[in-house]
Amino acid sequence: MPPLHDTPILGMVARPRVEAPIQYGTDATPQGFWTEWPSGLVDVSRTSQLPPSGSGNTQVEPPPLTSALLDIPVDGERTVRVKREATALVVIDMQNFFLHPELRDHPTGLNCVDPLLKAIPALRDAGIKILWVNWGLTEHELQTIPPSLVRGFMKNERGGFGSELPGGFGRLLMRDAKNSELYGPLHDEWLKGKEGGTDFWIHKNRMSGLWGYQSSLDLFLQENGITTLLFAGVNADQCVSGTLVDAYFRGYDCLLVEDCTATGSPAGGLENVVYNAGNSYGFCTDATRLATLK
Repeated sequence: MPPLHDTPILGMVARPRVEAPIQYGTDATPQGFWTEWPSGLVDVSRTSQLPPSGSGNTQVEPPPLTSALLDIPVDGERTVRVKREATALVVIDMQNFFLHPELRDHPTGLNCVDPLLKAIPALRDAGIKILWVNWGLTEHELQTIPPSLVRGFMKNERGGFGSELPGGFGRLLMRDAKNSELYGPLHDEWLKGKEGGTDFWIHKNRMSGLWGYQSSLDLFLQENGITTLLFAGVNADQCVSGTLVDAYFRGYDCLLVEDCTATGSPAGGLENVVYNAGNSYGFCTDATRLATLK
């Protein structure tokens, strides 16, 4: 789809604000509706529909913010209004296998750790659930992984899923192995949230956490009434984008946290994900803005 404006920015094309309130979708669909306002507010909370066309209503200001809702600043001079209890941060694959210096040289991934540690407490305080979505394979799953994926995780025809890693890191991306644990201080942050009942660990067995029929992540989201997802983690152009795009296809609201997302791919890998996240799939924000939420 061509850009709507001649001057694009990475996280969102500088499209003009709407001139009048507009509603996207209806409450007759399973995914519900959004409303967008001339002020730059995009309300994805599904709490206030616009009056029917032709009703004579000329309202140009959105309904007031209530304690059940939260406004998140995003790129493109927009604000996304979410329902707190229906929103979750999805942190993907911030595991030792992908980040630990003894296993991987991933400086951009490590640079995401501090921004995440800044954003997560504020999100918890705002009533947002934290979902740690990670590889964690079982013996049965080793027998069901397709050959393309098996080959992709092998190096020089050796290793791969379930193989023993050096340094006591255990079997590659198997459930409960040391290499499958969250990296460094993120592990401690997860334990803190688990104890507080705000954080949840969800296993995945494909690049996308939403791949397949009734994945663990999809079931959790449905059972908890989650409709809005913030995404962070590694790698941006693989597991993060795979999960984000699947979420978009299923009708979830998608926000990418730019400085909490990274990849080790050549130049262009991350930029493509950020561009599409802000222009096609949803919105982009960052940890600095999230850390100020209340």
